[in-house]
Amino acid sequence: MEKPNLFPLATSAKERRALILRLLESNEEVSVSTMSRETGISEVTIRKDLNALQERNLLVRTRGGAVKRPVENLNEDTAITKKRMFNYLEKERIGIEASRMIKNGDFIMLDSGTTTMEIARHLDHIEHLDIMTNALNIATELMRYRRFNVIMLGGNVRLNSHSTVGPLALSILRNFSGYKLFLGVDSFSIESGVSTPSLEEALLNQQMIQQAGQVIAVFDSSKFNKRSYVHIAELSQINSIVTDTGIPVGMRSKLKAAGIEVRVV
Repeated sequence: MEKPNLFPLATSAKERRALILRLLESNEEVSVSTMSRETGISEVTIRKDLNALQERNLLVRTRGGAVKRPVENLNEDTAITKKRMFNYLEKERIGIEASRMIKNGDFIMLDSGTTTMEIARHLDHIEHLDIMTNALNIATELMRYRRFNVIMLGGNVRLNSHSTVGPLALSILRNFSGYKLFLGVDSFSIESGVSTPSLEEALLNQQMIQQAGQVIAVFDSSKFNKRSYVHIAELSQINSIVTDTGIPVGMRSKLKAAGIEVRVV
């Protein structure tokens, strides 16, 4: 028996997109071809609708389809493979803007994280850099430029973040100072500053900040007015913040009053 078309009335863009979201309600991931077959809508139109829904943060595009938008728990040590699904477009824009703060010949530190990874992906305008990182995936990304001096911190590897931590990472880090640090952030508030659910990450981040010449926190606006278990830094230790237009009302003026440069993309 032929399977009936469950969605025969999808004519307007609003109706089509509602049907796509309904499909994702019962499936973690759906391909474009499956959506087209289930809805009777062309694959070209499906792709346009998926892009529009991602712009509104209602789903996450994948190669050949989409997945439902996950709910992020900032007090959980979430795996980086899931974190990269949260607010991807915002992170990309933040990464591009942060990369503009890097000059030829700089010595920079890229902390682990999905937003700092976007910085690593947008360094084509730079001819020479000395870059230190504690993130295995970021170091791998940097190698494709074939012209940067990449310093990888050793230590114990955390599977959730693809990063190195522990006494060995700290001892190597203590040999360097004066770098421009791009700090990934899990949680941020005016009252408690920067925090994270991981004690090991916090200890390494504290050392990074202590020895940096400039600290630039890069994070999307969902991290504002949040507090996690382990404290990393006070407001006074942050020089600049790069974030997106979802920054809470009044937050920008409070940060500027605290002497922090704020870049909004």
